[in-house]
Amino acid sequence: MSPLVIIRSERDQMSAVERRIADFILENAQLLRDYSSQQLADALGISQSSVVKFTQKLGFKGYPDLKYSVGEANARADSGDAPQVVASSNGERDESPARNLWRRKSEAEEATRLINLPAAIEKVAQAIECAGRAGKVFIIGLGEDDIHARNFALRLSLLGILTVHNFDTARMTANISAAGQGDVLLVFSEHGNHPALCKISRYFRERRGKVISVTRHTANPLRTLSDLALLVSAYDELPYIQPLLYQSALQHLLDNVFVLLCEAYDDRHAQLVANLDRIQLMLEP
Repeated sequence: MSPLVIIRSERDQMSAVERRIADFILENAQLLRDYSSQQLADALGISQSSVVKFTQKLGFKGYPDLKYSVGEANARADSGDAPQVVASSNGERDESPARNLWRRKSEAEEATRLINLPAAIEKVAQAIECAGRAGKVFIIGLGEDDIHARNFALRLSLLGILTVHNFDTARMTANISAAGQGDVLLVFSEHGNHPALCKISRYFRERRGKVISVTRHTANPLRTLSDLALLVSAYDELPYIQPLLYQSALQHLLDNVFVLLCEAYDDRHAQLVANLDRIQLMLEP
């Protein structure tokens, strides 16, 4: 696995000093071969030991091991894995915005895949399936988070899973009064620090239900309250690119859960086909 992908996937969990080191490496990967650990520390105004601890925390033996791995990744990119470029209007070669965006989305999806182990995704799918057999799946998201919450609720409904979706915290609080043991609450919150969602999660756990949080790969209150967590790693220095990466990586993660539900349970797949046929009949004139 590319060390740059590993760094991106872990960035949201890093301390302020570690993020400075990570950002420097990501932005200057081609130049890292010319830097010793001391020179890198001097460039960032930190101690050499901080650089060494950073590399070891990522699983490398030391800074030389990290530098060698980054060099290998750059060499592979130069030999054919690098993003394609096109000729601009003035004749200069440059990476097109479209290809650059695809590349960044792919990196975000790969980083997200790294931090969500298959066993963790299977546990989420199993929890949803169990709730669908004997109870209900509650789903809530606020603002832009509701886009993914609403879409996922629809997909679960197509599988024959009873879902209670809401984007109003007061109504969801009332709905949860009917929750019980075995039910599941899916909470979509990018930053995981909305006070109302945290209170709803606590209330749901009091009802002996299971909370599944969907947040960024950061230490946040909602993730702490959850029984299971789906995590998204999507970082970019450009403010208009970062939300696009988050949405893309999150959708890919939810697609994995949905596909697992379809493929692991034959009756769910059959229910999906039947519901899609019914919907198609309704749309026909």
